[in-house]
Amino acid sequence: MEPIIDLKDQIVLITGGGTGIGFGIAEQMTGQGAKVILTGRRESVLLEAKNKLGENCFYRVNDITDKKKHHGLIREIESNIGPITTLVNNAGLHAKKPSVDITDEEFEQVMNTNTNAVFSLTREALRFMLPRKKGNVIFISSMTAIYGLPQVVAYSSSKSALLGMTRTLAMEYSSLGIRFNAVAPGFIESRMFRKIMEKDPEREQRILRRTPAGRFGTPEDVGKAVAFLASDAASFITGICLPVDGGNSIGF
Repeated sequence: MEPIIDLKDQIVLITGGGTGIGFGIAEQMTGQGAKVILTGRRESVLLEAKNKLGENCFYRVNDITDKKKHHGLIREIESNIGPITTLVNNAGLHAKKPSVDITDEEFEQVMNTNTNAVFSLTREALRFMLPRKKGNVIFISSMTAIYGLPQVVAYSSSKSALLGMTRTLAMEYSSLGIRFNAVAPGFIESRMFRKIMEKDPEREQRILRRTPAGRFGTPEDVGKAVAFLASDAASFITGICLPVDGGNSIGF
């Protein structure tokens, strides 16, 4: 029997793929045989990720908010590396403030990065996928799109919008061979997350008490879920949001 997840024929574009969850996704994708292209603003970070991931990893320095360059980015990758089979919209911007203190400019910046730019890049990728009648788009949403958390109004609004985008695009284009799904990571271990938890041990215990799995997630956990959704094993799955949160969103 062949492996359930086999990505050896895939070319995967991952935005914000140099660190954290994006790197965890890239690691799983290359581990299953895919060619992966990482994008981000810092070349040093991308180069370090490429050196870790090996010959099947490529990178392009790119600011996702520069929407005028999206078509050219996709066209260049298609011409020089190959047809993109999966787009993973991972890059994002966070903002944590009481809602009454968020300025219009801050709100717009988060929405532009996490929603507007994501749609723009997705639309341009679709222009290449649709003639082939095959493709896959995965949005990295958030637990804040599933239940309320304080002081993240811009972030939660932007990540909730991705769920509407996922469902609408699935309705429009899944019959034409393109699948659209979202992943909503829960509390995922990172250096920044660990620093926050060290300052507030009670919050750490509070999170764990409502997480049935009894632990925090890892970028690897998210990467495995994304690799599954990108694979033919998920060929009949479209328009969903898959929480990767150890049950946190249904815990009490």
